[in-house]
Amino acid sequence: MKNLKKKRRVQVILLAFVALGLSTALIGYAMRDGINFFRSPSEVAEAPPAPNEVFRIGGLVEAGTLKRGVGETVFFSVTDGGASIPVAFTGVLPDLFEENQGMVGTGRYVDGVFEADEILAKHDETYMPKEVVDALKEQGVYVEPES
Repeated sequence: MKNLKKKRRVQVILLAFVALGLSTALIGYAMRDGINFFRSPSEVAEAPPAPNEVFRIGGLVEAGTLKRGVGETVFFSVTDGGASIPVAFTGVLPDLFEENQGMVGTGRYVDGVFEADEILAKHDETYMPKEVVDALKEQGVYVEPES
């Protein structure tokens, strides 16, 4: 009787570990498209990602590069002071989007151009995403705004 209880307990524990492993694998598989890694323009220039990889890029919209194309396509470059990456975006830009302002874009890097699906602009004069601030500080470009 005691041996049967011990055997049953071991089976339940093993079944729980298998269920935990399976659920972890399923959650990871479901989230694989929802995870977007952040890269600075310098990182993209040094090690270009695969054309099918979706990631986020952030920095400052480089002055003099904002060009509105035919239709809704907009071209500009994003920089962190160390490198500049050309960006193409088809859609409506946020109201606060302008040159020399912080931005974060989500998309793919194809043939030397970042093809953005989404563009986010900073929402006031002091806010900038932490990743963008860190990348700009690393390049020695970012200066803390005065409060």
